[in-house]
Amino acid sequence: MSASTDTSTIQPFTFDFPDAELDDLRARIAATRWSEPETVRDQSQGTPQKTLKELARYWAEEYDWRKVEAKLKALPHFTTEIDGLDIHFIHLRSKHEDALPLLVTHGWPGSVIEQLKIIEPLADPTVHGGTAADAFHLVVPSMPGYGFSGKPTESGWNPQRMAKAWGELMNRLGYTRYVASGGDWGAIVTEQMGLQEPEGLIGFHTNMANAVPPDIMTAIEGSAPLPPDVSLTPEETEAVEQLRSAYADVPYAYQMGTAPQTLAALVDSPVGLAAFMLDHDWQSLEMISRSFAGKPEGLTPDDVLDNITLFWLMKSAVSAARLYWENARAGISFFGAKGVKLPVAVSVFPTEMYRPPKSWAEKAYPHLIHYNKLPKGGHFAAWEQPDYLIEDIRTGLRSLRT
Repeated sequence: MSASTDTSTIQPFTFDFPDAELDDLRARIAATRWSEPETVRDQSQGTPQKTLKELARYWAEEYDWRKVEAKLKALPHFTTEIDGLDIHFIHLRSKHEDALPLLVTHGWPGSVIEQLKIIEPLADPTVHGGTAADAFHLVVPSMPGYGFSGKPTESGWNPQRMAKAWGELMNRLGYTRYVASGGDWGAIVTEQMGLQEPEGLIGFHTNMANAVPPDIMTAIEGSAPLPPDVSLTPEETEAVEQLRSAYADVPYAYQMGTAPQTLAALVDSPVGLAAFMLDHDWQSLEMISRSFAGKPEGLTPDDVLDNITLFWLMKSAVSAARLYWENARAGISFFGAKGVKLPVAVSVFPTEMYRPPKSWAEKAYPHLIHYNKLPKGGHFAAWEQPDYLIEDIRTGLRSLRT
């Protein structure tokens, strides 16, 4: 792989993985030492062994990394050094010159692979169900420590620092008026951009709105009762219950937030890496388990393994995990309202970890320009339900084009 060594210019980026690395991966999968199965019939002990064994079988015997590698290579890749670190990004300019520049940020356990289904439709809407007026110039970076971006060798690469780097990236690309979008960590980094208001950013879209009122967020994060003077609508009560469940069901976040280096074995065991990455939230894990049981919906087995394989090949399990450690020290709430003043468009997917009521979104974003509940999809919206997300990004940000 070749990357930038110049601190001020943008360089094309190429990558290749030799067959020997893929052969080694398959050999390691075949040599897996399996634990005994879980002692329950549900997911309460983590990734089910049945799902994991089928994943391992498919990964070793049928999965073809070269298919997604070809999709990645068909897109234009670049790197540029920002704040001492090589930042990789995909930059696909639309054929429509009046297109609106759009920066899209992935999350964990994600990568730019998470965005592959939305890049070309957003850039070339005339062949993907839209009109020229819907076109975007796409910039899709890999977060530090993820994918093809550099791995930080010092602490401090938290969401605020990433947001500043993304502002510099868009400035370096010459974009003087642009929008942004993201889910998971991508939503949090995008929210930080909204707070920093870098020159040129005119608004953003999120499918994981940071909209929880401060008093409610404080109680949930502290596992405490809500303040006695808090009055909730039925929809808000449901959102609180979802948040309490989410905070009780994220052991991976606690591990990465406290001791990411202890996860060193994930760089040594591909099946161990897969088991950890699959157990993100119970609804996503159920969907993935059904997929490996022959009932693909949202994410196919290839989708799941495309992303895990990139993590494996780039040895990024620990470097990516450190973002949770960095954020814990930066004190940034995952879901709490942050005081953004810029225009914001919100998409709400029905099986997301929590579904922000419009009443919360209106308070969190005084310039709320779009709020929409989608009929299907969950946490990994761009990956699971790209058509719904594409249309909602187009609709949600349309008012910012003029």
